[in-house]
Amino acid sequence: MTMRRVIRVAVIGVTSLVVLAAWYVLAMAALSGRTVALPAPTGKYQVGRTSFEWTDSARTDPLDPHGGPRKLAVWLWYPAGADVTGSHLPYTPGLWSKLAFPLPFRWFETSFGKIRTHSLDGPPVADGRFPVVVLEPGMGFAAPQYSALAESLASRGYVVAGLTPTYSANVTVLGGQTVTSTKQGNPPDLGGHDGETQRTGDKLTAEWAADARFVAGQTSALGTAGRFAGKLAPQVAYVGHSFGGSASLEACRTDPRCSGAVDLDGTEFGQVVSSGLARPFLIMGSEDSCVIGSCGPQGTDTGGELEAGKKLLKASTGPHWLVTVNGAHHLNFTDYGVYFLGPPVRDLIGLGSIDGRRALTIQNDYVAAFLDHSVHGTPAQDIAALSTTYPETTLTAPR
Repeated sequence: MTMRRVIRVAVIGVTSLVVLAAWYVLAMAALSGRTVALPAPTGKYQVGRTSFEWTDSARTDPLDPHGGPRKLAVWLWYPAGADVTGSHLPYTPGLWSKLAFPLPFRWFETSFGKIRTHSLDGPPVADGRFPVVVLEPGMGFAAPQYSALAESLASRGYVVAGLTPTYSANVTVLGGQTVTSTKQGNPPDLGGHDGETQRTGDKLTAEWAADARFVAGQTSALGTAGRFAGKLAPQVAYVGHSFGGSASLEACRTDPRCSGAVDLDGTEFGQVVSSGLARPFLIMGSEDSCVIGSCGPQGTDTGGELEAGKKLLKASTGPHWLVTVNGAHHLNFTDYGVYFLGPPVRDLIGLGSIDGRRALTIQNDYVAAFLDHSVHGTPAQDIAALSTTYPETTLTAPR
């Protein structure tokens, strides 16, 4: 083959690769531009949404590099009347849209402007008195990325206060400005349970738990005036994903108002691990985790989470339910399960083989059944029955 022919073949090959790459990117961009609706809430109420920025003047923020009191952005989802109408709020309004992946990965993810919520813009609160549920995200995440769970619980009669942990979340919005994470608020590796990693995780869990208790108090105080006057019941529960799950257990341990806590696939840190929890709690684990004190079918304990889970369970006196969701991985407990995510992005983040909407339905039903039992005293059998409804789950009964 002559040199000229070699060059011609090489040019044709490179050109073909460029064309294929451009076609693939355009195809991903087109798919990411399609409208996606969050799972429809199944409760009897419509869902209202509003937001607040609250300052805990009693605490100096240890994560703020400039000092000052702890400031938090909080989204509130709440029950509205079944006959209320109005426009649905955007998934991530304004600067919250920066929660999306940066370019070029954004081309492989559903545009957040195309995600449709079921939350109405500040309608009147439904008749009745509703318990408060504080919702904590995983490390790096923000409350809006758990909208499917929040809307589900609000439709079933809970006021859900989703907090975004400042300086731990990749993006939060305070005072009309974005605030990003720091190494102190979002340490590079919290997967282990030994040495400095353990101490860092324990300390940060205590701070997040303090955030959750503060938000619970602020939310309950809304019941004294305004639209929430007389609408809030005294019960409080804590629900969190990943590191937020650990903080939720610790918040419940230290809050006498707590009726129960839920940990969604979060390895446990904090004093609650050694002291245990005397209140009811639910831990849901993915198939590749060991957070429930035993490992799922694909689980391998590489960071000590199995031992932490066992220690928590041994020390706890409250009734607890342990659920493994087969086919689910870590991010199936977030809204990522309903986004379009093209390869290679989908393969790089923690999503399992289970259908994303199915995983969220399972999560939402288990969390609601647990809260109904721990807050309202509905039969525990309602929780157990879900293992029949959802055969891809493995449930360990309370003990």
